[in-house]
Amino acid sequence: MSWEDNRPMSPHLQVYDLPLTAKLSIFHRGTGAVLFIGLILMVLVLVAAADGAESWKIMHGFLSSGFGKLVLFGFTFSLYYHLCNGIRHLFWDIGKGLELIEVHKTGKIVIAASIVLTLLTWLIA
Repeated sequence: MSWEDNRPMSPHLQVYDLPLTAKLSIFHRGTGAVLFIGLILMVLVLVAAADGAESWKIMHGFLSSGFGKLVLFGFTFSLYYHLCNGIRHLFWDIGKGLELIEVHKTGKIVIAASIVLTLLTWLIA
């Protein structure tokens, strides 16, 4: 037997649709990484503010640009998603909401709540 046999291969991520819980778990980790990067941006904002008017003017120009607003919008969504999904995990830790139907329902609630909270934040602020 050689490795060149025409045996079937296991499904790859491009053809295998991950369950909702797996997608949300991956997204939770991704938003955690985005929050870390956002924390670095927040430190840069504080440094620019402490450095004086010229540094702040440059930072403000970036943050008020279209790309800067997109970055801040993504950071806001990541913050709310990570928060809502973290609360969901806290309920799981105490044994609540572990049935498959509840897991799917709360997953959809987390996504909807994250979107609504993000939009409310940007519309009110």
